[in-house]
Amino acid sequence: MGSSPSSYSPKTIYLDVDGKVQKVVFSRHCSPCDIKELLCSSSNIPRNTAIMMVDPGGAMVSMDPTMPTNTPSSLYKVVPLSTGQLGDKEDMFQNVLSQVAEQFSRAFRINELKTEVTNRLAMLEKRVELEGLKVVEIEKCKNDLRRLRDEMTSRGAGRVSCQCKYNFSDDGKKVTPRRDVPNYPKYTLSQETIEALKKPTFDVWHWEHNEMLSCLEYMYHDLGLVKEFNMNPITLKRWLLGIQENYRNNPFHNFRHCFCVSQMMYGMIHLCNLQEKLTLTDMGILMTAAVCHDLDHPGYNNTYQINARTELAVRYNDISPLENHHCAVAFQIISLPECNIFANVDPEAYKQIRQAIITLILATDMARHGEILDSFKQKVDNFDFTNEEHVTCLKMVLIKCCDISNEVRPTEVAEPWVDCLLQEYFMQSDREKSEGLPVAPFMDRDKVTKPTAQIGFIKFVLIPMFETVMKLFPQIEEIMVQPLRDSRDHYEELKQIDDAMTEGSTFVFPFRKDFNKT
Repeated sequence: MGSSPSSYSPKTIYLDVDGKVQKVVFSRHCSPCDIKELLCSSSNIPRNTAIMMVDPGGAMVSMDPTMPTNTPSSLYKVVPLSTGQLGDKEDMFQNVLSQVAEQFSRAFRINELKTEVTNRLAMLEKRVELEGLKVVEIEKCKNDLRRLRDEMTSRGAGRVSCQCKYNFSDDGKKVTPRRDVPNYPKYTLSQETIEALKKPTFDVWHWEHNEMLSCLEYMYHDLGLVKEFNMNPITLKRWLLGIQENYRNNPFHNFRHCFCVSQMMYGMIHLCNLQEKLTLTDMGILMTAAVCHDLDHPGYNNTYQINARTELAVRYNDISPLENHHCAVAFQIISLPECNIFANVDPEAYKQIRQAIITLILATDMARHGEILDSFKQKVDNFDFTNEEHVTCLKMVLIKCCDISNEVRPTEVAEPWVDCLLQEYFMQSDREKSEGLPVAPFMDRDKVTKPTAQIGFIKFVLIPMFETVMKLFPQIEEIMVQPLRDSRDHYEELKQIDDAMTEGSTFVFPFRKDFNKT
């Protein structure tokens, strides 16, 4: 179909310019701005002047391609707008804007949101004023205020915040699993796998996350913990999903490390016949602390947190910032009804379980290594399994052993973990250098090698601790202590080779005192 030629023909209007007739021709496809500029030029009025156009009767005429045409006998006139006229026009525009704003307010409940946020801000400000909070609490309040403003903004914009991993700078983030149980494929454990799970030789590198989750689920059932704590099996699955999704993808401190520690704990329970010496509640405390012990680890140890004055270090007053954070995240997950594996436990018993789990997770801070081991050494020769203090000390040493037990495993399983740990250390030391913070020699890529990183740690930390445990459980010598001695010899041989090739190392690593987080 064609268009009428008249739709493309130019449009003509006639103007009265200082008593003379001025003919103005423009295309029907001109923009209103172009037409206004043309009218200003035709009427000898400076460009960008606010104008209006009137007919012989004084009525305003629209200045756009749809304006009605006229004749030389009915001339239009272009008139510059005075300041007063502009003010009237602006008032009209403001009225329109006010009406639109009011409609938006009603649509998005902005007034209600303002009232709610104002009340919450007032409460926080009163808190600061009345309680005379110190610097740390004031900083926390400032963060609360920032979060409230962000919340008002996001809610006003109609956005829904996504459920993502817990962030220690945002208490509002939820830690519930982002996928539910139906997406958790069931992995059937073979009898061979069931037996292998009880041994330190278990190869943790051959398993996907869903398979590791199934293995952890099996451990809880096998130890009788599901029955003892009357756990809903579906809740156990959801809790494990929540745990897995709140471990970060760090080179070392990740969910696979969590599984390693938990599997070693399960192995030690069987190897040391702890079911015969400790209660089922103790078993649950040991396993749950192992599963939760590094939750949401940021990949930078306590030394970095304290030196960099991070929010974690400020929040926990430089006292085991990471371990305190792991505990907080663990119990934030458990506080969710769908993830509360202790929901059916008596409240008083739950208090004791919670405190015991916190005690064990805090014990994994290597800054407390000497203190905890010395306490255990004083008790081990006359150890009393009926003494609550003795049993608590034993559990602290057990989780410490499991946390740093990689070198107990076969070389092909243990050695990749050294690479992972060094990668994480180098990431931290690089960042410390860039931020002008102190750098530990055992984390400096320019000073440390794999043998120097391991020899001192095995000789002065691992072997003494496991040999002390061996006094109470002699059966671990062949399966756990001897592999440590073999690992020490292996790295000493590697160091001799390195020294021969480099004609002497410039950095001697007598003791890997990583007492801030392993």
